[in-house]
Amino acid sequence: MNFESLNLHKSILKSLAKKGYKEPTPIQEQTIPHVLAGRDVVGCAQTGTGKTAAFALPTIQRILELLGNPTTGAEKRRQRSGRRVIRCLILSPTRELAGQIGENLDTYSEFTTLRNTVVYGGVKQYSQVKALKRGVDILVATPGRLIDLGQQGYVDLTKIDVLILDEADQMLDMGFIPDLTLIVSKCNEERQTLMFSATMAPEIRRLSTKWLNNPKEIQVAADAATPELVDQSLFYVDRQDKQQVLTELLRSIEGEKTLVFTRTKRGADKVTKRLSRDGIKAIAIHGDKSQAQRRAAMERFKSKRPPVLIATDLASRGLDFSDISHVINYELPQTPEVYVHRIGRTARAGRAGVAISFCAGDERKQLRLIERLMRESVPVKPISVISEALVGVVKELPEEEAPTPSRKRRSSHPGRRRWHARNNSGKSKSNGGNRRKSKQQ
Repeated sequence: MNFESLNLHKSILKSLAKKGYKEPTPIQEQTIPHVLAGRDVVGCAQTGTGKTAAFALPTIQRILELLGNPTTGAEKRRQRSGRRVIRCLILSPTRELAGQIGENLDTYSEFTTLRNTVVYGGVKQYSQVKALKRGVDILVATPGRLIDLGQQGYVDLTKIDVLILDEADQMLDMGFIPDLTLIVSKCNEERQTLMFSATMAPEIRRLSTKWLNNPKEIQVAADAATPELVDQSLFYVDRQDKQQVLTELLRSIEGEKTLVFTRTKRGADKVTKRLSRDGIKAIAIHGDKSQAQRRAAMERFKSKRPPVLIATDLASRGLDFSDISHVINYELPQTPEVYVHRIGRTARAGRAGVAISFCAGDERKQLRLIERLMRESVPVKPISVISEALVGVVKELPEEEAPTPSRKRRSSHPGRRRWHARNNSGKSKSNGGNRRKSKQQ
């Protein structure tokens, strides 16, 4: 199948051809027809599967249809001079991912008259407010900044035709559900709603039932498959020895573009400081960093001699590097699908990659869940593979079971002040061909 067979508008096909995209990925092939038909969709797909295009391409087309598909120069000039309202809202959990979605929208809508903008926290709002006042068709936003702008009267969601919730599982983990509930209540009820998540947890299904109308559920079968070109290995290391092992490992692969994952922001900072003391250039990226710091980290990581990048899973969303050679799991993730997402950061664009994981005694349960998902075992290697100097110094754990401590549930995100406008229930009222067909006002 090619993109032409999906009946996309010629302006969209032109942008895809310019980028060299010829065939849709599985998630795109399965999702685009349902979105074009106006149906609500809940999709389960990892970042890196082409998910953004799966919802962006048909959404651009639907908005063009609502606006009358201007093609002549005169029609385009009339549309540019008219009053624009927000037709599509895309919600994203992080600034990096929101920015990545915005860049993709700019690419896909290059040969249309649509205006897209991105709003997120951590930066001054002046330029974002200026763009909103000028008028936008598609708005990409993080929940917090959107609510702030809404409270100031800069955002009107009553004419939304398409609402898209991207990385819903991550927004759930970050405690954004109260914010999302507020935002959804402000949206036009006669809308199409799309929800995408890396996992189909019970809470995600509950939210889809609450906010979507008879949605088509799409799951990409390759979710549990690991990249074929990734060389995986695992070392049983006591938690207190992980830092020393990481230092020796990074010295042995000096010069490689390496991404290290930790579970917490505090852990990322701690690892970064220790590596710096050991003479290894490292930089951390996580939610507590300012936007300027995060941009600086990305620029340094793009350089010819990049530092080691230490990241949390949430902060890594939206990072798009095709030349990462090594991914190191300093700590195993709590959710097995996240492991697949992490190691998928390497071995891109046909290149081979390496994924190395450290497993402490209290991480055996996560390892079992990961291997069950992948339907294969991660090869275990002795510590001597990293460095003979570690033999006898670092305690290598036996492969028998070790007790796993219980995990405390994260508290929800604190509630925010409410918009003064009337709230609705949030659920999509219309579906498919019965959706509102009004043109731009």
